[in-house]
Amino acid sequence: MSIPETQWAQVAEQVGGPLVLKQIPVPKPGPDQILVKIRYTGVCHTDLHAMKGHWPLPVKMPLVGGHEGAGVVVAKGELVQDFEIGDHAGLKWLNGSCGECEFCRQSDDPLCANAALSGYTVDGTFQQYAVGKATHASKIPKNVPLDAVAPVLCAGITVYKGLKESGVRPGQTVAIVGAGGGLGSLAQQYAKAMGLRVVGIDGGDEKRVMCEKLGTEAFVDFTKSKDLVADVKAATPDGLGAHAVILLAVSEKPFQQATEYVRSRGTIIAIGLPPDASLKAPVFQTVVRMISIKGSYVGNRQDGVEALDFFARGLIKAPFKVAPLKDLPEIFELMEKGQIAGRYVLELPE
Repeated sequence: MSIPETQWAQVAEQVGGPLVLKQIPVPKPGPDQILVKIRYTGVCHTDLHAMKGHWPLPVKMPLVGGHEGAGVVVAKGELVQDFEIGDHAGLKWLNGSCGECEFCRQSDDPLCANAALSGYTVDGTFQQYAVGKATHASKIPKNVPLDAVAPVLCAGITVYKGLKESGVRPGQTVAIVGAGGGLGSLAQQYAKAMGLRVVGIDGGDEKRVMCEKLGTEAFVDFTKSKDLVADVKAATPDGLGAHAVILLAVSEKPFQQATEYVRSRGTIIAIGLPPDASLKAPVFQTVVRMISIKGSYVGNRQDGVEALDFFARGLIKAPFKVAPLKDLPEIFELMEKGQIAGRYVLELPE
């Protein structure tokens, strides 16, 4: 395949932006890397956090964001054996890890202290060509549409991992906070495919309609509810509250409310990363009701294989909207206002 010397990319040249659509060199893969011609890439709230420098983790600048890239392998290093030119591949948040530390040895490679993070510590997928370590890239079957699968590469894997970490079992109820967003729309789909009952929590009629179409049994609109805790409990089949709460919100308040409507011996899974937020819980209630509170990060490589398999079997059909690469600044503006239902997917120019 002919590979150009330069390409179009959305680049943040300094923390806080703005984004600049410009031409930059096409990267060359290292010995253990693949070069993927990105056809589609999802837009995650993490990409906005990265550009704004919201987190206490040094971010690369200038930065090409993005970490949900799906495309075609056009070049590979001499050590790569599992990918061939022409294969379809996905580049995810975890771009590579050391492979030698305690966490990598135990398949907890997302916890590697020296992990390379797409669109954060290394350039990501808001460009026509991107590189990633072959062992951490995902193989995508050629019958799977690249636009629809792009959000699964981060949002899907992340919420699937969170549901697994919660320990919730088929027939039990999970409350998903931020159910109408990109992660939430996928979380509902995975929960339903895993045999769980879903209470969706979000704001606005557009998100209510979307969640109901995705199969949520009950929707609690926090912008209209006069007693959110009572409404969430009432939405569970026996009124005792949710067995698990998946927190995907981008503001702090929902993280403080969850202990009030999770049932005794329930589990709260924190996934969303609102800047400068804290988790607080009353000690007495947490102890006597035996509540578990856990953080859940992105999945490991096996979680990725499983999450993609759910999609390939047609069990995940979360909504998305396609937009050109040039529209990324406007998408970030909508994201900051909380006005996106589902997920945006950028189509890269040929």
